[in-house]
Amino acid sequence: PFFTTKGVGQGTGLGLSQVFGFAKQSGGEIRVQSTVGQGTMFVLYLPRAEAAAHLPQAEPEPLVDGHGMCVLVVEDNAEVGTFATQTLAELGYVTVWATNAEEALSELAKDADRFDVVFTDVVMPGMNGIDLAHRIRRDHHDLPVLLASGYSHVLAQNGTYGFELLHKPYSVEQLSRLLRKVATWQRRKRIMGR
Repeated sequence: PFFTTKGVGQGTGLGLSQVFGFAKQSGGEIRVQSTVGQGTMFVLYLPRAEAAAHLPQAEPEPLVDGHGMCVLVVEDNAEVGTFATQTLAELGYVTVWATNAEEALSELAKDADRFDVVFTDVVMPGMNGIDLAHRIRRDHHDLPVLLASGYSHVLAQNGTYGFELLHKPYSVEQLSRLLRKVATWQRRKRIMGR
């Protein structure tokens, strides 16, 4: 389900993995039948559910104000990076955008103390987000890292190594809430002297 003709850094190529993830999260399944020269057929199975009109309406999660918190956003996809930085700025966060791990490490070398949290994609050309997170943990152990990925198979193979993970596609509310969570948790650790 994770096949793509796109190389790393040449677009997301997330279509099939997103469909696979949504089907599995819903308790469903996807079957693929492919024959060279004849084509491919996808069959999506989803469980029956009550009509939406009968379900109680959930309250939307409140947006969390960034209060000037500084976030280093590491994202190689221009559209996703623009969305993340603009959205966070509208919520009161200060953002710096790096398009790859090397740029992120350069920003951290200038002044790591200005950042409250690093928000990084996992799958990027060159150094990936997990390796970047390990490097940040080693060199700037008090700086929290939030990972983002739509490629669940990458993380299924290796895990998140204790880093918080935000699954793509994500909402503004989810991003804001998790940024506050990882930054607050790290602050508590510092206060407790761990």
